[in-house]
Amino acid sequence: MRFVFRLLSLVALCIAVVAGVLDSIASVSASEVVVTPLGIAWLELSPDTLNVVSDTVQRDWGPKAWGFAIRWLLPLPAFSVFLALSLVLWMIGYKRRPAAGRFAA
Repeated sequence: MRFVFRLLSLVALCIAVVAGVLDSIASVSASEVVVTPLGIAWLELSPDTLNVVSDTVQRDWGPKAWGFAIRWLLPLPAFSVFLALSLVLWMIGYKRRPAAGRFAA
C-alpha cells in the first residue's frame, strides 16, 4: 500500500512541476507574474470531469461542500495544490525508521 501512495505522490509531483513550468513560461513571456488557478486549469483541460465532480460532490456531500471548494480550493494556484497533495501522499506512504535505530544497545 505504501508503494501506491508513493506512486501517486510522484504523479502529483510531476503534475505540479509541469504546472509550475507552464506558469513560469507564461510569466516570462508576459513580463509579470502569471499564476494559473486550479479551477481554470481544470476547466481548460477537462470541463466534463469538472461537471461530473461538481454534480457528485453536490449530490453526496451537499451544495455547501461544493461552494466551499469553489471559494477555497479552486482559486488556489494549480502547482501549489498538487505540491501539497504530493506531500500528503508521500507522508502517508513514508516508511518510518525503527525506533531502536542502527546503534541501539
